[in-house]
Amino acid sequence: MRTDPSVLHVDLDAFFAAVEQRDKPSLRGKAVVVGGIGLRGVVSTASYEARKYGVRSAMSTAEARSRCPHAAYLGPRFEVYREVSKAVMAQMRALSPLVEPLSLDEAFVDLAAAGLSNLTVDDVEAIANDLKAAIKEASGGLTASVGAGTSKLIAKIASDLDKPDGVVVVPAGTEAEFLAPMQVTVIPGVGPATAQRLSMAGVRTVGDLQQLDQDELIRQVGSAHGSSLHRLATASDDRPVVSDRETKSVSVEDTFETDIIDRALLAAIGDRMAQQVSQRLQKAQLSGRTVTVKTRMHDFTTHTRSSTLAGPTDDPRVIGRMARRLLEDSDISGGIRLLGVGVSSLADWIQDDLFTESEHAAEIPVEVIELPDRPRDRRSAGYYPGQDVVHTEHGEGWVWGSGRGLVTVRFETALTPAGPVRTFAVTDPELTKRALSGGEDDKPGETGQDGPND
Repeated sequence: MRTDPSVLHVDLDAFFAAVEQRDKPSLRGKAVVVGGIGLRGVVSTASYEARKYGVRSAMSTAEARSRCPHAAYLGPRFEVYREVSKAVMAQMRALSPLVEPLSLDEAFVDLAAAGLSNLTVDDVEAIANDLKAAIKEASGGLTASVGAGTSKLIAKIASDLDKPDGVVVVPAGTEAEFLAPMQVTVIPGVGPATAQRLSMAGVRTVGDLQQLDQDELIRQVGSAHGSSLHRLATASDDRPVVSDRETKSVSVEDTFETDIIDRALLAAIGDRMAQQVSQRLQKAQLSGRTVTVKTRMHDFTTHTRSSTLAGPTDDPRVIGRMARRLLEDSDISGGIRLLGVGVSSLADWIQDDLFTESEHAAEIPVEVIELPDRPRDRRSAGYYPGQDVVHTEHGEGWVWGSGRGLVTVRFETALTPAGPVRTFAVTDPELTKRALSGGEDDKPGETGQDGPND
């Protein structure tokens, strides 16, 4: 175990929603919800103004609308989020060569790898505040919350305690005391079912959990789970910060605020990721032979499973099918907090007859479930709320709403005051979707959607 709080967990506050508020001045200080905007949509991120009404990540958009009908409901702009994430991660890597990204908006940073030692609480607070200032400047004003401790577990929990824009440093030697008064659900892997079993044994706080010996805990929740909980409850966590940036591969991954145990939902998310990987491969004129599924479990352990094809492919059906097979072999009983799909062993050619048409026809279809990254809807030339557009006369703006052959646009950018609203025909040749830095300006929209409420 470390002798000083040299592990940081950096978590951007309400990341997707914060980027939208940054780029849309009229939404600053107001409730913003980013995710699937259709009837079966799922919330990806909610601003803190929306969270006051009970809106949270992974909630259905329908329920979110019932709780907070006045919020702005926007489709995501992942190319923008990725660019901001790159800028933020660059600031972390400028501090330490050892950064472990968990998703676009959070990462562990190892200060020991930067040659820093004998760190006091004041030292770490100063480092964290300097990093937060650098992130704010690099991202155009976004805030981050930072937790610091002697382990990943402590740093991760600490970063949640003073959100948004806070810093919490847990001194070395106080970890068990720090955890003791917290609800037992703060320990990774303690979901509602496990919490109920522990409650029947009189365990409601981490302090209660610390009083149980390992054998008793195993009797309550099982061998593998019990051993892990016993170790984490006493803050015994020596997992290193490991950079998991892969080379020579194309991959997509996402971290979920709520651990997922629904196989149908995971299969649908895997299918969507396979589509995204395929699009990136095709854009780069590449293909690959090895499909890999990465899962990070409730206790932060990470597993990867791979399967190699007879020849390279960029077909989303093939990638998705292999990913589902790999997922079927994964134990998800404790919940998955991160899922990733990737393709490696890259080539610049494709074996077209890798799978026969009959194999495709025999494949069992997976139910399409609406996910937050792209609205499940008509892939028309229409627009979706939040999308970047440009008009030859009025300049740059974003879609406020669309439907019935019309699109309403608010003309403003991150560098302007709140701007005016204008309505056009969707066929207006002077209005076009604005290309983003990554070139992805063609995310499908859904017609018949109301615009964000002012």
